[in-house]
Amino acid sequence: MWHRLGALVLAGVALMTGAASASAEVLGQPEPWGMGFQTAVTDIMAQTAWFERYTLIIITGIAIFVLALLIFVVLRFNEKANPEPDGVSHNTMVEVVWTIVPVLILVAIAFPSFRLLYAQTTIPTPDITVKASGGQWYWVYDYMDEEHADLPSFTSYMLSDEDREERKQEYGFTDQEVPRLLAVDYPLVVPVDAVVHVLSTSLDVNHAVAVPAFGIKHDAIQGRLNESWFEADTEGVFYGQCSQLCGRLHAFMPLEVRVLSQERFDQWVEMAKEDDDAARDQLLVWQQEDMGQPVAALTER
Repeated sequence: MWHRLGALVLAGVALMTGAASASAEVLGQPEPWGMGFQTAVTDIMAQTAWFERYTLIIITGIAIFVLALLIFVVLRFNEKANPEPDGVSHNTMVEVVWTIVPVLILVAIAFPSFRLLYAQTTIPTPDITVKASGGQWYWVYDYMDEEHADLPSFTSYMLSDEDREERKQEYGFTDQEVPRLLAVDYPLVVPVDAVVHVLSTSLDVNHAVAVPAFGIKHDAIQGRLNESWFEADTEGVFYGQCSQLCGRLHAFMPLEVRVLSQERFDQWVEMAKEDDDAARDQLLVWQQEDMGQPVAALTER
């Protein structure tokens, strides 16, 4: 019985982790009926996904053990099987075990969680610094580095259904290239394999910057700067959303991040200094050129 129960537990864990991996075949955006996290394109997100699987195994083991213990108690100590209960009310060994084992489990969880927290909050020397300012209901992106001082601010709004259809017809895109409620007019553009220092603030109510594939999520609050960072190792288009209830159109405030090669990023910077509309159109042309593969090519980890 116990061997079969153990086999079922292992099969269930394998099914959950396998479904989570299979659900992330479309990189950088959610997938219908998907389970688990999006595929990681930063080391921080890879560590986060590993920690989730690690704790899932521990939690599953605890839940199965408690369930098995309850079933054993019900079968072994019910009135029919045990008509004359013992008067034992104390067992030193049992009390020592149920104190020591939970402490060991917490220690096993604490060390990798501290390591992940340290990696998330310790920002390496950045290659580029951007500020994301949330407003109702849009984002404003500013490039803060001296070499990008000539770049304008980019105000990013979600594309309407009419704008999506126009873009799909003009560039031959599908719904995957222009996802509903996620695609925007002016995305945030960064180079691949660069440490991006992200500052966030708000122009009105509280907002939150969140891009699942990067493993970043932090609040944007008026009057203060919060910070995070990411280093994307894959070129492509990645989406996130405001993750702080911010009013009537909270659900219509996405973030779109374009990760380009360094060569393309430098070209985009020079174009954006002269004409931000032309630079935006060039991003779509490059995306059209890359349509021989998904919007962001899946990189094996």
